[in-house]
Amino acid sequence: MIKIGDTLPQATLMEFSEVEGNGCSIGPNAVNTATATTGKTIALFALPGAFTPTCSAKHVPGYVESFSEFKAAGVDEIWCVSVNDAFVMGAWARDQKTQGKVRMLGDGSAAFTQATGLTLDLTSKGMGLRSNRYSMLIKDGKVVSLNVEGPGKFEVSDAATMLAQAKA
Repeated sequence: MIKIGDTLPQATLMEFSEVEGNGCSIGPNAVNTATATTGKTIALFALPGAFTPTCSAKHVPGYVESFSEFKAAGVDEIWCVSVNDAFVMGAWARDQKTQGKVRMLGDGSAAFTQATGLTLDLTSKGMGLRSNRYSMLIKDGKVVSLNVEGPGKFEVSDAATMLAQAKA
């Protein structure tokens, strides 16, 4: 499992975005984790799935609402990663009104999730291999804080915890 001090695994996440107003899509676009984190501070949080109850009601909204505070704390970008395809993540971004605040990145094949060692096997619930719920602060490609939730929990990967770590 990834730990504090490790370099973020190199992987390709996918992002779908739209051009505001005319409905023309851009993407999905590849986001190389190594390139996209170089020289930046990233607050990354990951969760089991788009449109799931805790993720939609608490996890994503907390980061959206705290966007300005994250920027003031020196965070360049906030990323939400889930084992979903870019189109699902794009639809969820619209639903959660994340545009310009949280980048919704799909890890469709779970390659990034597997590389971090933070997988969650929900096969018995019909969801297959997913991401564990966690958050991490990344500075110039290195993990400086990591908050992994216990099974079924939402206590340490929330926006308030990550914001406190970003301010420290």
